[in-house]
Amino acid sequence: MKRILVVSVLMLLLAAFLPFALVSAPAAGTNEPNEPQASPVSSWQPSRDGEKTLTVLTPDGNKEMTLHDYLIGVVAAEMPAKFETEALKAQAVAARTYAMHGIMKGSKHADKNADVCTDSSCCQAYVSDAEMRKNWGDKYEANLAKITAAVEDTDGEYLVSGGEPILAAFHSSSGGPTESSADVWGSALPYLVSVSSPETEKDVPNFKTTMTAAPIDFRDTILSTHPEADFTGDGSKWIGKTEKDGSGRVKDVTIGGVKVTGEELRTLFSLRSTEFDLTYNGSFTFSVTGSGHGVGMSQYGAEIMAKQGSGCADILSHYYPGTEIKKA
Repeated sequence: MKRILVVSVLMLLLAAFLPFALVSAPAAGTNEPNEPQASPVSSWQPSRDGEKTLTVLTPDGNKEMTLHDYLIGVVAAEMPAKFETEALKAQAVAARTYAMHGIMKGSKHADKNADVCTDSSCCQAYVSDAEMRKNWGDKYEANLAKITAAVEDTDGEYLVSGGEPILAAFHSSSGGPTESSADVWGSALPYLVSVSSPETEKDVPNFKTTMTAAPIDFRDTILSTHPEADFTGDGSKWIGKTEKDGSGRVKDVTIGGVKVTGEELRTLFSLRSTEFDLTYNGSFTFSVTGSGHGVGMSQYGAEIMAKQGSGCADILSHYYPGTEIKKA
């Protein structure tokens, strides 16, 4: 009888403790210090834009909105409303896919209980309705209707590769072929490869720009990240070999005996792209073509293709080869 009583007590204790133990014990390999926390909607399945709600981190705090309303703000911020309808539709699909990919991989802003932010250097640019009214003035109604139509005409459409939403990167303009993800980020994605882009100087404002730095400013800027660089002697001897990739963009430049990547130079000197030539003539001049990292869809290229008769699907298949459009 005592043995039965002891066993019964032990079973009762085990029954009380076991659920707590199962809930409290983390699954192996999850929530490691460097692993992104799950997004509030990281498990979402593709759906129509009006059926999905996002938490957007804005300068004024978190705001809840539907994917439909978020995309209107993104397209309005990322592409001029005067662009062709098919280009705006391509932008809407790319923006929807970019947001889906980022959220489903795990939000960068889970620690702030948000899915995306409005910082273009992190997620995608976004403008509120109040900002649209301010920016567009008396064209507000017409521009909003045009952009809303581009979003609604592509409702639920997104790009996939291997059945998964792609990293639908895009940029402003390309001075020739686009760039591959392997050359910019070191990761080769089959749909982010170098392709032709039709825009030219006559199509794009500020297609060609220059940035000039005095020798002392140039030297100090490089030394801020490469203190080992040697800047003895005349400035004409500071620049060595320039290496470019297949798209014509700068991979690296030897400066003061040190290789500095094109991306780093773009950041250090606030250049519009890595498609540049660096020369010295008493001062250092960067002659730059295009704008943006060059990967994925060129927005001005999409505009030219649309003007030439290409539809949204044609534009997307050109800039993201091997992908297909799925509809929720």
